[in-house]
Amino acid sequence: MTALKINETSEQTKENSLAIAAQKTQRGARELAGFSSEVKNQAIEAIAQALEDHAPEIIAANQADCEAAAQEGVAGALQARLKLDAGKLKAAIAGVRDVGRLPDPVGAVQLHRELDTDLVLTRLSCPLGVVGVIFESRPDAVMQISSLAIKSGNGVILKGGREAVRSCTALVKAIHQGLASTQVSPDVVQLLTTREETLELLSLDQYIDLIIPRGSNAFVQFIQSNTQIPVLGHADGICHLYVDRGADFTKAINVTVDSKIQYPAACNAIETLLVHADIAADFLPLVAAELTKHGVELRGDDRTQAIIPTIPATEADWAMEYSDLILAIKVVDDFNHALDHISAYGSKHTEVIVTEDVAIAQTFLKQVDAAGVFHNCSSRFADGFRYGFGAEVGISTHKLPPRGPVGLEGLVTYKYQLVGNGQMVASYTGAAAKAFLHRDL
Repeated sequence: MTALKINETSEQTKENSLAIAAQKTQRGARELAGFSSEVKNQAIEAIAQALEDHAPEIIAANQADCEAAAQEGVAGALQARLKLDAGKLKAAIAGVRDVGRLPDPVGAVQLHRELDTDLVLTRLSCPLGVVGVIFESRPDAVMQISSLAIKSGNGVILKGGREAVRSCTALVKAIHQGLASTQVSPDVVQLLTTREETLELLSLDQYIDLIIPRGSNAFVQFIQSNTQIPVLGHADGICHLYVDRGADFTKAINVTVDSKIQYPAACNAIETLLVHADIAADFLPLVAAELTKHGVELRGDDRTQAIIPTIPATEADWAMEYSDLILAIKVVDDFNHALDHISAYGSKHTEVIVTEDVAIAQTFLKQVDAAGVFHNCSSRFADGFRYGFGAEVGISTHKLPPRGPVGLEGLVTYKYQLVGNGQMVASYTGAAAKAFLHRDL
């Protein structure tokens, strides 16, 4: 009985500790919301400088994570996302500085209206408050998310994957040291390291305003089912590239290869290639030769197998996010057959058409339901940095905004401010009611 009480006390202490940490983040975020753009930009530059100063420690921590992941047999795709070498770290730090140069999203006037004399309504953009971000592998997400959170006036509680715990710890340590020299409290960036903390995080709806999970569809659904906090889901990246009969073969081959091999572990890499039946016999041997040159394993339907050698594709392949050098190929009867396949199996992330037929391209862009719909370019452009957002906290596949790469504009909401001079609603009701001006200023 005594042991049970001790265990219960220990668990309660952990829960209380996390609640206290979340409360500190909330308090820090409240202060941050009132700071000027200059103060926030100084904090972001201090973070960038601290990351540069601590680069050797960060890289060493990441190497330890990578070695442990290899020994434990972590999937190749996760190992690829986990790696943070000197080049990736340098690029990520440049991304932090890019965020500092972006316009401040807080305080933008969206509506300015005089309801009546000396009664003025303003709608202003404002921070969300505290955002919880749960992600797998990718320690560079720590830097992207932290800089975006500070620029948008939000606190953030981060939870990386178990395989990245050393890397994330080293990164947050550097971030805290950078913030310690500024007016922004280090409490605005917190790191969780255990699964138990994740589950407890989901119950802290009094402190956390939004949860952003970055992982598989099953993972996102688990988060949504276990919290009352609003969830902005980043689910599977099952992206398609459709080569229409009006395609330029050189463009189509280049775009296909880049979309698959440039970074196959990314969620915006294509997983299925759809080819119009009228060009399949000529196009498939050419694109297959280039893909196999880069080590891509091809899985094809019966019609594809009749043209090029591939592993037989199964029904499961059409719904698979490989995150690897594997590509499923299907020959489709026509444009509508391609759209039907994308509608049935796509994850609403990014879809691509390659064609010189402008009318077909425009129909594709209008009718395909996805956060990103591209014409004659690689799916890998679906990225916050490449869109000019500086970085992203994730890619939302929801239909409601924010959608696609979520940058600063996805981390702010708005509030209505009404300033009067003693006015009462009673004056605007009844037989002698005053009329509103409703004049935009």
